[in-house]
Amino acid sequence: MGFIDEIKARARAEKKTIVLPETEDKRTYKAAESILKEGTANLILVGSKEEIEKNKGTYDISGAVVVDPAQSDRTNGYIAKLVELRQKKGMTEEQARELLLNNYLYYGVMMVKMGDADGMVSGACHSSADTLRPCLQILKTKPGTKLVSAFFLMVVPDCDMGDNGTFIFSDAGLEQNPDPEKLANIAISSAESFRILTGHEPVVAMLSHSTKGSAKHADVDKVVEATRIAHELDPELKLDGELQLDAAIVPEVGASKAPGSEVAGHANVLIFPDLDAGNIGYKLVQRLGKAEAYGPLTQGIAAPVNDLSRGCSAEDIAGVVAITAVQAQNM
Repeated sequence: MGFIDEIKARARAEKKTIVLPETEDKRTYKAAESILKEGTANLILVGSKEEIEKNKGTYDISGAVVVDPAQSDRTNGYIAKLVELRQKKGMTEEQARELLLNNYLYYGVMMVKMGDADGMVSGACHSSADTLRPCLQILKTKPGTKLVSAFFLMVVPDCDMGDNGTFIFSDAGLEQNPDPEKLANIAISSAESFRILTGHEPVVAMLSHSTKGSAKHADVDKVVEATRIAHELDPELKLDGELQLDAAIVPEVGASKAPGSEVAGHANVLIFPDLDAGNIGYKLVQRLGKAEAYGPLTQGIAAPVNDLSRGCSAEDIAGVVAITAVQAQNM
């Protein structure tokens, strides 16, 4: 059984309710049909009933709940709660009503906030900023977490590195240039995400263009300091740095470049020094290595809301919904 099949099996075992607010996109309907057929989640589609009926085409979404914000008896409660949450920012009832009736991403996040859904998936036709903004404004960060970050779950075919070809690449979607403290917290969150989604032990490599002092530069110093902070935050975590990519995942290279490291050559969680490296890295592995790439998945939000690449397929959406459901099981 492949990784995503295992995730779907876990999602089916304790079914959660996931919101899909991008009902203007045909991929949503194709994904919804697949999700409902596989039984990986209960679905709520947010949008005008007329628009949904017009756009769904030949896809069978009869098992989904359709919520039209303009007609739902829950909308007034969401408006009142949004005003309460954002009144210090000047939110009025009129502004809240306008936002919730016209921005379905905000409506979906309010459904999660009010306990009417367990999570949300969006981003097929919205930017990461559009997807994450309502989450940060309404849901806030998870207790004990200092920042929200984003990772890709990579499944590389015919690969014996990492966790049988499964890796987390982080941060590959949100934090542009994290300082050492942020980088350390990204590493801790990513290790937790790996443990939740795979059930296996995370082995975390703090990546650099240098391995154990082979190069001198302020960028290397940042990774070294982040490694020190991460060890203080979680002394039991298998984590090491700074490591070049080959030293992190290839056993013989790791043994040569970082002898004595329990991480070198065995890493399954790769922490990139900045967003440029993380984003370029995941796309190289996805396109040249033919890897499955799920994300950007978020970590650190008080409830699971996940982003999608705007180039995603319906199959990608279905996979991310299953991942979101498993995250919800562990909240």
